[in-house]
Amino acid sequence: MLKVTVWNAGLVVLLWLLLGDFVVGWFHYNIISNTPQNHHSEKSASDNEEQSCFCHLTGVLDDCFCDIESIDAFNNFKLYPLIRKLTEKDFFRYYRVNLKRPCPFWAEDGQCSIKDCHVEPCPESRIPVGIKSGNYNKYSKVVNTELGDLSDCEQAQNLGAINSTLSNQSKEAFEDWTRHDDAQDHFCELDDDTAPDTEYVDLIFNPERYTGYKGPSAWRVWNSIYEENCFKPRSVYRPLNPLTPSRGDDDGEGFYNWLEGLCLEKRVFYRLISGLHTSINIHLCADYLLDEGWGKELWGPNVQEFRRRFDPAEAKGEGTRRLKNLYFLYLIELRALSKVAPYFERAFVNLYTGNIREDLTTKELLLRIFNETRAFPMHFDEKSMFAGHKIEAKILKEEFRLHFKNISRIMDCVGCSKCRLWGKLQTQGLGTALKILFSEKEIKNLPENSPSKGFQLTRQEIVALLNGFSRLSTSIKELHNFRTLLDEHR
Repeated sequence: MLKVTVWNAGLVVLLWLLLGDFVVGWFHYNIISNTPQNHHSEKSASDNEEQSCFCHLTGVLDDCFCDIESIDAFNNFKLYPLIRKLTEKDFFRYYRVNLKRPCPFWAEDGQCSIKDCHVEPCPESRIPVGIKSGNYNKYSKVVNTELGDLSDCEQAQNLGAINSTLSNQSKEAFEDWTRHDDAQDHFCELDDDTAPDTEYVDLIFNPERYTGYKGPSAWRVWNSIYEENCFKPRSVYRPLNPLTPSRGDDDGEGFYNWLEGLCLEKRVFYRLISGLHTSINIHLCADYLLDEGWGKELWGPNVQEFRRRFDPAEAKGEGTRRLKNLYFLYLIELRALSKVAPYFERAFVNLYTGNIREDLTTKELLLRIFNETRAFPMHFDEKSMFAGHKIEAKILKEEFRLHFKNISRIMDCVGCSKCRLWGKLQTQGLGTALKILFSEKEIKNLPENSPSKGFQLTRQEIVALLNGFSRLSTSIKELHNFRTLLDEHR
């Protein structure tokens, strides 16, 4: 009897050793996994996985009929390589700007925390002679060719007296052009080229990147832009605004209910500003000072900073909206590029620097970019804007223009020199895009062989337009890079 009992006990122990893992596993799956606490853990894991993919945007954008996937593919594989190459050309890399204009609204009090905030102006000796002459693209290709074999000094002398080579008819056209430039209603406050503080800046040597500019000074700039220039009543609080009484801690329901109740034009205005703000934030995250030890700086993408600005948990759901507004702004400026192509396709318009061979290459590349933009199948339809009653539409359009022009003036209040440089350039780029979209009739009626009083672009506007769009294109490309980095950190 004792032997049987011992044998049975041994059999039980053997079965436990063989099947114990199965029993424990069955118990864990059927008992523990069905408890409410574990369901919460699974849900949290699912939420975390969803949040880790927060920048994988998909679907159709609001206020237009274009999906994000199409923009990503078009930009990253077709347009981005071309626009990046274009902005490295001499005509587009030198931007004339006044970074010492006083703020017209308050006493400046901001400063940068690192030396990289400083902007290094470009010595006059490095500026191509065709750019610093001030004639840019306002004369014929024949004159350019005649100047091609002269020395820099001889070119400068001849360019200074360029009118002597032109017919009386051309002189009158250029004088009319100048008068029109002076009288034209711009969307931006333009810097005076003749002001003593206006300097050329090499944009390649002064890249847009993290500078440490933050806190109350930076908040006041953006707060003034959003609160005073985006058609918003003071009773409506923008989400996550650190300067509002509630600090923007609500879920934004009141703000977005107000926004959706606006007319299309005012809603578009807000989305453009939000998209510009988003693009700037992406640049700062993508080119961040990671380490400055041993006298050598290390720059690169900062995933944590990107999460802080755009992760739904960190930004309380605002991140996705901000990123979608970036895509919306991209579509607006893409549409402007496609519309302005006829202006540059005219034979007498040359992007002149004095280097004839490079100038031809630059224009060919620019026209290639225009061809790509026109081939994009899902453009924003600007005709849906200001399409109501003529008088009301005209008043609204002027209000739209003045609000944006005021934002360009606020850029002179940015306390960081490099932030001010890129803020002014990108604001002017967007202002030029709006000027193009609202000048459709004038562009259609451009004369083929002479300047037009109806529509003109200064070199400053051309440089800002293409560099501003390049920044948006880079932002969308950087989003792809951050997606890859976030996937690696999952």
